[in-house]
Amino acid sequence: MSELKASLKCGGKFSLNWNYLNAIANGVSAIDLGALALRNLHDARQFVREYGFDLDQPAAPVLIRRAHREAVDFILCTFLTPEQAELIPTEVSHPDDPLHLLVYASLRVQHVDARRMWSCAVLKVMHGIFYIDNNLKLRHFHAIRAQVFGTLDEVIRHDGERHYLTDGEMCLPMLHYDRKDNKGRNSILLKLLQKAAYLAADIFDHLGVRLVFATRFECLLALRTLQRAHLLSVTNVDAERTRNTLLDLEAAKQVFNKYRAQLEHSGEDYPVELLRTMDAELAELAQPQTRCDNPHSGSGFNSIQVTVRKMIHVQQLDAGPEQDYDVGFFFEYEIQLMDEASYQRSLTGPASHDAYKKRQVDTARTRVLGRDLIRWIDGQVAN
Repeated sequence: MSELKASLKCGGKFSLNWNYLNAIANGVSAIDLGALALRNLHDARQFVREYGFDLDQPAAPVLIRRAHREAVDFILCTFLTPEQAELIPTEVSHPDDPLHLLVYASLRVQHVDARRMWSCAVLKVMHGIFYIDNNLKLRHFHAIRAQVFGTLDEVIRHDGERHYLTDGEMCLPMLHYDRKDNKGRNSILLKLLQKAAYLAADIFDHLGVRLVFATRFECLLALRTLQRAHLLSVTNVDAERTRNTLLDLEAAKQVFNKYRAQLEHSGEDYPVELLRTMDAELAELAQPQTRCDNPHSGSGFNSIQVTVRKMIHVQQLDAGPEQDYDVGFFFEYEIQLMDEASYQRSLTGPASHDAYKKRQVDTARTRVLGRDLIRWIDGQVAN
């Protein structure tokens, strides 16, 4: 073994890549970088190995090529017009080896370099694809879906075309019941790309339900019903992701106390008109609820959105005789409550899903392509 000796000797010019080191030290997201810091194809292979792919395994290059093709197709379909599609250099869209993109993305030049910018864009999307493909929770998605909706089906009942939320005593009629079984792959990827820390684990609405009632007070009663059925509790709700832009609970408490006796004596008749009267008084007293950290939510979108943690159990295939309990992990899904007026506003205008999706696409496009590449694209089209 050769003797180690302290030294600052390095091959070539002694320099530091300040932008790259700043990103590592200060937590800049990879999606916001304009370049990588690799010197050659040898560096690229080492980078890929530490990333998680053993290139000596025949399957690894196949997976990388597949992700590259999907990334290019995603950019073409989501961020570019047909006339802009031809602007991607052939060595980026159809490289002999996708690893060359890592070297292209590391070119340190002062002027605008289209090959570097396009390579960065494709690699950013590939990074998101790799996270989706290697997220263990998504691999167990069928078991997750069965267990999440198995619990929800115990409190959400159906009578013909009508849907009801019930804990066995109170039974609340719903105007609409929407069940989200799974976000599509492109939708997941889009959401990852517009988030600062784009990891598949950060997508919390793969599964969920939207419950729409006639009034806001019924949304409050729905919270009570879900709590009494133990689907919601302080231990299984992700407090950091709870969003209430629908109900001023202090004002609701005042109105509820005023009308509680009438509610208790409503008997077998469902008191929808009384609930509407309570809603009208609530509107007079309530302060706007504005706690919403999602920059893409449009003005006028009101809901109670609760992210629920549920322990999922899957069989451990290599369990020994001492293993008498299935492996468990927590999965988060969403329950969203809305009143009819808020739901109708969500169908059109700034609060609509289409407008929300467009804002997401605009954000992701800017982060993936970068402002320099977007200006370059606009200049090429103009010419």
